Amino acid sequence: MTLAGRSGPYRRRASTVNASTPHDPSADRQLSRKTLLRAAVLAGAAPLLIGGGVALARDGGANPPALTPTCDDGDHPTIEQTEGPYFKPDSPLRSSLVTASTPGTRLTVTGYVFGRACRPIPGVLLDFWQADTNGAYDNAGFAFRGHQFTDAQGAFSLTTIVPGLYPGRTRHIHVKAQAPGRPVLTTQLYFPGEPRNSTDGIYDPALLMNVRQVGPAKEGSFDFVLDVAQTPSPSPTPTGPAGGTWRAGTTYRAGDQVTYGGAAYRCLQGHTAFTGWEPPNVPALWQRL
Repeated sequence: MTLAGRSGPYRRRASTVNASTPHDPSADRQLSRKTLLRAAVLAGAAPLLIGGGVALARDGGANPPALTPTCDDGDHPTIEQTEGPYFKPDSPLRSSLVTASTPGTRLTVTGYVFGRACRPIPGVLLDFWQADTNGAYDNAGFAFRGHQFTDAQGAFSLTTIVPGLYPGRTRHIHVKAQAPGRPVLTTQLYFPGEPRNSTDGIYDPALLMNVRQVGPAKEGSFDFVLDVAQTPSPSPTPTGPAGGTWRAGTTYRAGDQVTYGGAAYRCLQGHTAFTGWEPPNVPALWQRL
């Protein structure tokens, strides 16, 4: 399946990043340019909505997990991982892999695809496949298999279930990502807090999704970074907003509290504030009290 015809085999995957590259956990705790650009997309473009709210798995938590992977100008792309034995080409074009009667815990995964300068990439092919709730893959048909394309803002949304376990592996979702005219990145996404993460020889914490419980379902988020050269976009010029104690150009630390538009907010991640990223617009950075 290629972008041009959406049929036929994938191109051979290619990446400049070795999957064995050491991962620095401290880097995950730093607020990245990607985080702010993601917030800017949410503030200035049509947001990705789930149930009437912005679909960010880090929303609303006092101690949200760090973003993975981090993305700074010129930083490394999302790491590559093995395809595994169960990939099938020519999956259906669809963003939902379930029906009303599909067994399993519902899971919605949302996110963006960025290039090397942390700018979103539209039209990226994302092909997902995974095990069912019992840990089995459908090798005869296309259950829990499907591909889609990122929208004009580089966003995607996948509706599926939490995959089951099978011997030797932790829970995971397979994905291939291909920007128009670029090589395929093959990788996997993982769930935080899984006991088998520590014993799975393929697992890498750089590929952890942010996941939260929402009623009986789960919501996850992950942003891919592809090895696509881009020209960095200019940063907004700090200016002073009207009303409240929040100020553009101010450096805030996690835990700081401000007011804006008559409401109080607590800072979730340290950052320097910019116009357009006022607290109501960026739940990745501010939690309403």
